[in-house]
Amino acid sequence: MTDAAVSPAPAKVPGKASPFNELEVLWVRHWTDSLFSFGVKRPEDFRFRSGEFVMIGLPGEDGAKPVLRAYSIASPCWAEELEFFSIKVADGPLTSRLQKIQPGDTVLMGKKPTGTLVLDALTGGERLFLIGTGTGLAPWLSVARDPDTYARFGHVYVIHTVRSVADLAYRDFFTREIYDDPLIGDEAKAQLTYYPTVTREAFATPGRITDRIKSGDFFRDLGLPEGFNPARDRAMLCGSMAMIKEAGELLETYGLKEGSNAEPADYVLERAFVG
Repeated sequence: MTDAAVSPAPAKVPGKASPFNELEVLWVRHWTDSLFSFGVKRPEDFRFRSGEFVMIGLPGEDGAKPVLRAYSIASPCWAEELEFFSIKVADGPLTSRLQKIQPGDTVLMGKKPTGTLVLDALTGGERLFLIGTGTGLAPWLSVARDPDTYARFGHVYVIHTVRSVADLAYRDFFTREIYDDPLIGDEAKAQLTYYPTVTREAFATPGRITDRIKSGDFFRDLGLPEGFNPARDRAMLCGSMAMIKEAGELLETYGLKEGSNAEPADYVLERAFVG
């Protein structure tokens, strides 16, 4: 999920409908010098599954074609507005401009959401581990607010690894605000655990999540039997390529198998962001 993962928008063909929606920016929140979130008005006919992604971009400058990139939708499927969580890249072809948007501005959004970070791509289980780094937290903001998640799994773990404490965007949300959600607040109180780790600053749970899994610290911190069990555990992975590759290999050593929309299994990752 870097700004290098961009693609030019398809050219408009006279007489054909635009391949993307033009949406009003409702709000913008800058978390740090490198992270921000924004919300846009949801089109009435836009439907998606919690955890899917869509192409986001801005109108081209001086007649140039728009440039789009894949963004996980950070809103649950029932939300009336669409939320996105983004990095800022000073010379990025998209985020160098996107980070400057203001309420009232227009962004472009593709009309066809897709992705594998959805409940449909997993078989049934007892525990769901949502493992993300950086802006890879975005799909968990969607999945963790979906009532189906709590109906299908007895416990849900939102795991977020970042470099510095300031990068723990949405920390207050997962430790407090989600419990006030009128739709899933009670379920979150009983079934949701938030587990952040920080790699470059002092923190209660320091280091990369993969290292904490390997050492057993992750399971000890949560009071769980050490290791993942394919009979009961399911996982989703999103974030840096290195984490996804290493975490996927770790899950495989415990006997979990990668799933997809076509063949649901024990864990899934978003290949659109892996390259």
